[in-house]
Amino acid sequence: MSIDIASFTPGLSLAGGLVIGAAAAVLVLFNGRIAGISGILGGLLGSPQKDAGWRVAFLAGLVGAPALAGLLGKPIAPDIQAGWGEILAAGFLVGIGTRYASGCTSGHGVCGISRGSIRSLVATATFMASGFLTVFVSRHLLGG
Repeated sequence: MSIDIASFTPGLSLAGGLVIGAAAAVLVLFNGRIAGISGILGGLLGSPQKDAGWRVAFLAGLVGAPALAGLLGKPIAPDIQAGWGEILAAGFLVGIGTRYASGCTSGHGVCGISRGSIRSLVATATFMASGFLTVFVSRHLLGG
């Protein structure tokens, strides 16, 4: 294994993790809500809610922050080697998985584990193992 030193950014990664953790803590302390993206989005897709404002603001920040970062500096453009059909299918499968797992990696991994939830620990371990297995199969067994 080799590390691409040009893309190796432990300082920025640590700073990003600290900001995500702080944002999750602020949301739970001041709003009593868990910063799980699937739950936040799911709350908007149901019947009209009185708490739609913070949900829209949170999701706008998820989309707007990378766009703003691109305007202020080097554009953030991941190299995704998939077509739109594959991306949509993957997103659909992730959506189904978050429903079965009663949450997503952000809710379970960032918020659930920090609260000591065994269910979140198991869910996060399952997410990670599935990701590791998918990468291994696609790169080593399917020749991708």
